[in-house]
Amino acid sequence: MERSFHYYGTYCAALLAGHSHEESLEICYSAFLVDKCSKAFLARIGGPTAAATTQLPAEMASARTDPIGLADITRIWASFHFLPHDLHAEVSKGGKRYRNKYRMICGPNGDLLTDTINLAQGKGAQATGLALHVLADTWAHRYFAGTPSFVINNTNRFFVELVPAEGRGFVERPVKFKHSPTAPDDLDAGVYTNTIYQPSEDAVMNLGHGRAGHLPDYSFARYRYVPAWNNYEEVFKDNPAEYYQAFAQMVYALKCLRGENGPFRLNTYDTEAVAPHERLIRRILEKRQPDTGAIEDWRAFGRSLSGRDIIDFDLDTYVPEYLDAPDDTKDKTYLGKFILAALAQKGMVVNRVWSSGNPLAGRSIDYNEKGFAGIKDFLPLVEYLGGGHGRE
Repeated sequence: MERSFHYYGTYCAALLAGHSHEESLEICYSAFLVDKCSKAFLARIGGPTAAATTQLPAEMASARTDPIGLADITRIWASFHFLPHDLHAEVSKGGKRYRNKYRMICGPNGDLLTDTINLAQGKGAQATGLALHVLADTWAHRYFAGTPSFVINNTNRFFVELVPAEGRGFVERPVKFKHSPTAPDDLDAGVYTNTIYQPSEDAVMNLGHGRAGHLPDYSFARYRYVPAWNNYEEVFKDNPAEYYQAFAQMVYALKCLRGENGPFRLNTYDTEAVAPHERLIRRILEKRQPDTGAIEDWRAFGRSLSGRDIIDFDLDTYVPEYLDAPDDTKDKTYLGKFILAALAQKGMVVNRVWSSGNPLAGRSIDYNEKGFAGIKDFLPLVEYLGGGHGRE
C-alpha cells in the first residue's frame, strides 16, 4: 500500500473508530513511519538499528544474501510488510527449504495478525499505528512472501490486468513490466516498473512483490497471474474489494484496541461504522490514479469527518524531541515509543517463525541474554512487553 492508504486512510479509519483528530494524526503517522524507519534513519538519530521496519533501495543493493543477511531481510519484511498467513501450512510437495518459504506467504486473517493486534494493546498510538500498517499489508501483499524467493515471488508473462471498460464491465490487458526505477508507471498504457529478472532463488530482486511492481500497492488494481507455488494455477487479486475489507477490519481493530469490542477476532469487520461512507470509500479505492490523486481524495474524506485538515507526513517531525531528550527518557518520546513497538513486533514474529521450525527469520532472540539491540535496551523492552511504556 502507498502513503494515501497507510497515512490518510488510516487517519480516516481512526476517526471512524472514535479517536480525536489529534489521536488520529499520531496513529496514522506511526502507520506510515513503518515505510520510512530504515537503518539509515535510525543511525541518523542515534537509535537502535535493530528497530528498522524497512530497507532503503541503497540498503537492499548492498544487502548480504548469505543465511545471516537473508535472515536480516526476512526479519524486517516478514514482520512489518508480509506477515505470514500460516506458519504451519500443509505443503504436499518440495523439500524442507521450499516448505519453509511457502509458509512465509503473506495473507489476511492469520494467527500472527491476532498476535500483532494483541501485542499493541495498551501500548499507545505508536504501537497501534504500526499494527494497522501490518494489518493493511496482509491484504495488499497477499500471495507474496517477505523473504527473497524466486519460486515464491517471481511472475511470468502470464500476467493480466482487468481494466474497466465503458459499458463493457472489464477487459483483460496484458501487463507490460519494465525496469526503470526513475520512470513513473504508465497507468493508461498498463506499463509498470518491476525488479530485474534474476533466477537466483535468494536474489534480493525476488523479495516480496518486486517482480509484480507496484500493482499490489495500487488500490484500483485487479489482476491475474500464475505463480509457481500454486502449481501454475491462476490466482486473482481484486484490490478494491480487499482494500475495503482491510479498511473495515482496521476500524474494528482500532475499536478492539480502545477496549470497545472485546478481544480481537479474525474475519471480523466493522461494516456498520463504515457503511454510511461505503460509496465514497469504494469510489476512492477504484479510481485509477497515481498516489498523489488518492491522497487528495482521502484528505478530503478525512476533512469531512473531522472538520480539520490533515498535516502532511514529515519524517523529521519528532526527531528534535528524540534528539533533545536525555538518554534515560528517550523511550518516553514519540520515536522512542515507536522504536519499542517495532522491537516488540519484530521479536514476536521472529519468535513465532523460529518456534514453528522455520529458520528463515533467524534464531529467536533470547531477551534474557541481550534483547534486540544489546543489553542497554533489554530493561525498557522487558518493561514495555510487561505492560509499561518504557523508562519513567
